[in-house]
Amino acid sequence: MDNAKPTKPLPGPPSAVLQKIRSRVSQGEMQGLQAVFALRAAARQVDTALDEWLGGTAGSFARFHILMAVWAAEGQGIAHKDIAATMRVTRATVSDLMAALEREGFVKSEAAPDDRRKLMAQLTAQGRTVVKKAFETSMARFRAAFASLSDAELADLTALLQRFRQGFAEENGPQPPEESRLKQRAKHEGKPKKAPAA
Repeated sequence: MDNAKPTKPLPGPPSAVLQKIRSRVSQGEMQGLQAVFALRAAARQVDTALDEWLGGTAGSFARFHILMAVWAAEGQGIAHKDIAATMRVTRATVSDLMAALEREGFVKSEAAPDDRRKLMAQLTAQGRTVVKKAFETSMARFRAAFASLSDAELADLTALLQRFRQGFAEENGPQPPEESRLKQRAKHEGKPKKAPAA
């Protein structure tokens, strides 16, 4: 009896579209396109998984990214502009996300003593609890996700992804990969949530 699992279709356009593409490109070009399709599918799956893992704590990966940056600067605070630089997004995007985190009591921002124009963020006690829980939860899920890959395979994968990114950067110029996605999310998360109807 054959217990082999059925092969899942490759990510990307429907088979009819792939067939048309194959008739117009070389085998090497087709392999490159399939790598792009697979990478985009994997990126979407990772984004969805991260947001689901963090849904009960930080709320989303974007918010967790900010909370971790503030946590790393514990005791001295971190400027909003430095968070934006770390995430490679605009200050407006960070401001929207920070506003939501402040409303929920995870962070507090105050003007820097030496420059009243500069806002410095600090974690609250509630924020520290959320960061600890979110980190422990996500790391447990990461360990399970990477269980089938060896350290050497993960290192090879990371190196290949870096080369992949470099190829696109050289072709299109450096891009802030997080900006467009996080900007839309920030607009949504930065809005006050409507209270349920009585």
